Amino acid sequence: MAMAVAIGTFELHFPLAHSLKEKRQVMRCVLDRVKAKFNVSIAEVEHNDLWQRGTIGVAIVSNDRTLLEQMGQRIEEILSGHDEATLTDRGWEYL
Repeated sequence: MAMAVAIGTFELHFPLAHSLKEKRQVMRCVLDRVKAKFNVSIAEVEHNDLWQRGTIGVAIVSNDRTLLEQMGQRIEEILSGHDEATLTDRGWEYL
């Protein structure tokens, strides 16, 4: 079976953040929650200096595309279920 890769991009809005410090605290919580639940690479990749907006990049490698799609859906659920961040855009690319 061939290797499959999923690359996800997620735009988040932080309506309660009033500073970069507050945004980064929430962002760190979001990233840590996904890392703790899944064995994926995840990081803030854009809008690092904006205090109410951020973009997260996620990479998953597997030998099963169905598993990648299931993990992607569960990651989206975690990101959209956070109280202090609103998921405004999402997208997956499969290689």
